[in-house]
Amino acid sequence: MPRAVYVLALGIFAMVTSEFAVAGLMPQMAAGLHATVPQIGYLITAFAAAMAAGGPLLTVAVMKLPPRTALLVLFAVFLAGNVLAATATGYGTMLVARIVTGVASQAFFGVALSLCARLTRPEIRGRAVAVAMNGLMLGTLLGLPLSTLIGERLGWRAAFWAVSVLAVAAAAATLAGVPRLDPAPSGGLRAEAGVFARPRLWRALATSTLVIGATFSAFSYFNPILTGLTGFSAGAVPLLLIAYGAATVVGNTVVGRLADRYTLPVLAVGLLLNALFLAGFAVLAGAPVPAVACMLGVGLVGVTMNPAMVTRVQRAGNAGPLVNTVHSSFITLGVIIGSSAGAVVIDTWGLRAPLWLGAALAATGLLTVLPELRGGGAAEDAAQGVTQGAAQDAAQGVTQGAAKDAAQGVTQGAAQDAAQEAAQDVRNPLTSALPAD
Repeated sequence: MPRAVYVLALGIFAMVTSEFAVAGLMPQMAAGLHATVPQIGYLITAFAAAMAAGGPLLTVAVMKLPPRTALLVLFAVFLAGNVLAATATGYGTMLVARIVTGVASQAFFGVALSLCARLTRPEIRGRAVAVAMNGLMLGTLLGLPLSTLIGERLGWRAAFWAVSVLAVAAAAATLAGVPRLDPAPSGGLRAEAGVFARPRLWRALATSTLVIGATFSAFSYFNPILTGLTGFSAGAVPLLLIAYGAATVVGNTVVGRLADRYTLPVLAVGLLLNALFLAGFAVLAGAPVPAVACMLGVGLVGVTMNPAMVTRVQRAGNAGPLVNTVHSSFITLGVIIGSSAGAVVIDTWGLRAPLWLGAALAATGLLTVLPELRGGGAAEDAAQGVTQGAAQDAAQGVTQGAAKDAAQGVTQGAAQDAAQEAAQDVRNPLTSALPAD
């Protein structure tokens, strides 16, 4: 796995830590900004809305830059938003800071995932996405409790300063560890946007929204469910959430290993298990041991579907930054739908309701996968993924052989021969990849 993929994971970790910081510091921020706790809660909504709506626009603005330059520009915007948050003296300033940070975070996700595709061979891209997305999982496991701990000990502003330092470190690592590549070949914005005319891409986006919506309809309310229904003390909840975060890291790693060859089956099995775990949690919420087991099950098969989701979207559309950012926006839309709908059903039917809602959303997501799974979509996805990967690798000269030849200063004719051979080598796995999913 290229070192740059791990560097991208560090950047994603910084982004996610900033995203979750507000959730763990709501009372302190409310006091410091002379606002109410519900108003601080709206900052989370504003961050998510900025990600969904503004991320693709910022991606378009940096799309023609070399990938490393684009990442550094996004780090600069992200850093500006966090510094503004750390120095905010009023609610309005903090609101602007969270919007700026949210837009930069979403664009970073899209550019980073696109770069993962350029840096790796088609047959291991799902695994590369899993490595990069471990930044998201570790942000949940470590970023949230660490930012909360810093905020409680040193004040909420210190948490945002800590995220700023982390962003600077990640930017420095990006400058040192991400190779300098030319901008990806593109036919312009119209060509990039043209892939959104494909129905298969919209089905893939819908599945991703439902996967995340199902998970977050429950995850958003784990705290009151675990204390109000299962009977745990408030002090035990952080430990349970850390265990949940550890389950997401394990699940993400396993899915990453399977995503390239078994994209659609992984999604189908994951959605089925998620529906069963959520329904089981709803039925057994009053019994601590089975309730925790079901919660950990949701951690294993919920947000951990990301590598398979990204692989499917890239095959249905392309691996460009715009497609990846729009996909991230649909994932964010799932967060908004799941958490907001969960609040509505709690008011009407109680704390078990968001768990049943999550099970229903997961079952609906399964219905968006089954037609392609039965109709040979798995083989089509594998074929398209290999073919697109071959074309991109040949055009961009990013295969290992081409890179070595360039380093050795071979003649232009030899470099062209190497690129053609590399493209042929990538096409050869087509036969073995066709039955993949």
